[in-house]
Amino acid sequence: MIVSSSLKVFKWRLEGGEGRDSDFLEEVPAKESYSKSSDVPASTMTLSSDQKMPAEDGSGDHGDTASLGAVNTIYSSNSPSEASASQEEPFTTYFDEKVSIPEEEYSCFSFRKLWAFTGPGFLMSIAYLDPGNIESDLQSGAVAQFKLLWVLLLATIVGLLLQRLAARLGVVTGLHLAEVCHRQYPKVPRIILWLMVETAIIGSDMQEVIGSAIAINLLSSGKVPLWGGVLITIADTFMFLFLDKYGLRKLEAFFGFLITIMALTFGYEYITVKPNQAEVLKGMFVPSCSGCSTPQVEQAVGIVGAVIMPHNMYLHSALVKSRQVNRASKREVREANKYFFIESCIALFVSFIINVFVVSVFAEAFYNETNKQVHDICVNNSSPHSDLFPLNDTMLTVDLYKGGVVLGCYFGPAALYIWAVGILAAGQSSTMTGTYSGQFVMEGFLNLRWSRFARVILTRSIAIIPTLLVAVFQDVEHLTGMNDFLNVLQSLQLPFALIPVLTFTSLRPVMSDFANGLGWRIAGGILVLLICSINMYFVVVYVQDLGNVALYVVAAIVSVAYLCFVFYLVSDFQGVLGEGAVGPRVMEAPIVCWWMDPKFRKRENDTRLHMLLCLPVPSQDLQETV
Repeated sequence: MIVSSSLKVFKWRLEGGEGRDSDFLEEVPAKESYSKSSDVPASTMTLSSDQKMPAEDGSGDHGDTASLGAVNTIYSSNSPSEASASQEEPFTTYFDEKVSIPEEEYSCFSFRKLWAFTGPGFLMSIAYLDPGNIESDLQSGAVAQFKLLWVLLLATIVGLLLQRLAARLGVVTGLHLAEVCHRQYPKVPRIILWLMVETAIIGSDMQEVIGSAIAINLLSSGKVPLWGGVLITIADTFMFLFLDKYGLRKLEAFFGFLITIMALTFGYEYITVKPNQAEVLKGMFVPSCSGCSTPQVEQAVGIVGAVIMPHNMYLHSALVKSRQVNRASKREVREANKYFFIESCIALFVSFIINVFVVSVFAEAFYNETNKQVHDICVNNSSPHSDLFPLNDTMLTVDLYKGGVVLGCYFGPAALYIWAVGILAAGQSSTMTGTYSGQFVMEGFLNLRWSRFARVILTRSIAIIPTLLVAVFQDVEHLTGMNDFLNVLQSLQLPFALIPVLTFTSLRPVMSDFANGLGWRIAGGILVLLICSINMYFVVVYVQDLGNVALYVVAAIVSVAYLCFVFYLVSDFQGVLGEGAVGPRVMEAPIVCWWMDPKFRKRENDTRLHMLLCLPVPSQDLQETV
């Protein structure tokens, strides 16, 4: 619990434009103010650059603060306005329980420590296995055979590097990405950024609803209609929220169980179909696409949009705060970054293998198959779904629903039901991580602390209403077709996570010695340009397929507004491309420090730095703070 009994205000000082550590503070004239819990006036103090954080016994993780030898990375997860509120009404979150790290003599690697850090990376990896990704995988195999496996591998590696940056931001600062955005961006851009991320979360939630409804329909042999499956996802979401009451490690173990189910079910399909292993390896490691045309190129772009999820970076930067890390110790912070990265490598390797299973199954069995061929095989096997495939020689197009049907026609009912179990596991696991993402984003951007149940009611209602309408008034093809639109939506939102995470992890005042080097900054700039180019291509192709002039005009207006906001964010990132540069808003953000709970104080006049919680507050909010 935080008590605002004494307030200290500082701001950055930049001399010579280089942002050196020795230039990070100057005194701000104090205003007399009183906290709710004390009648002690606020005061100011100036700290010299050589003042260091005294080492603490224990975890040193009081209030999720980070201090690496200087005040420039001392933060609190609560803003001053929240501090007094937090003592009135405790709020339960994912971080009620923190996992302690075993004390061992320093070594290069420890399996016990790796096990203690294991969990956040696997929760993060579920976004790489959601129903939208599975549909993108099966379409990739059916359209391009094994030729786009290298794109999947490259997208997964890029995703891993971005997740590494997000995790480092959370470990080093003690703040997740949404909280840092709240402190560094002005109000209007901050609200726009929040709306973009919320749009991505709702789009992902819709994919989870669609996938779960299709899986329930397949498992019930059509007895539960699609709209019934959509309604069932409401109840099961709340059921999974109860798992949170049984402890953090049990929750993480349950997600591990769901990933295992996906690996077993899609692995069964892989073994049943027996893809050509040489072709799988060639497609994975030889970057080529001979004979590819527009459909294959569009599918390659879709893979990038489906694999790299924007809200996942916000999620991962928050999940890493669940481990007890002494942020006063550079060695422990560096060790935490190392083990979180190893765990992320393992988790995304598992997710990549599962995605490869799906691509390879449909590449081997259904590439260049026509609707008539599939129809005849389904009729010969007495499948009730043969009417899904018209009697013509056009190439087979598959989705989550048709994918299960054709597996059942070719390889028996067991393949269909096992496929449906895997899709259900993908949808249900994504539901919970989407709920956490939404909660962290709302708390960080808006300082709104809702219960998870209230949060689920909001986002799940927004996701279910359009999905339910399509399920009631349209057929399954329109329902699964929504996934294509939602993948486009996810890809469009990617810069709104990519640019902030690259910007903040490149700022030395935020990351101290853990800031990105010049190579990372240049690579990040190239990646931003590439992603924005892919997005514009994706939008143009998608709108052209709609064939409506009015939609062309709307798309043009939206595209201009979209690019303007992206350029605004990029302009901040350009400020950190040079060695040692710092962003303007981070320089000008005052640092507000306040005492922790009095039980941590040695004596009344103890002003040692480790007794303060400090964070940057945007200048427009300073008058409300002081």
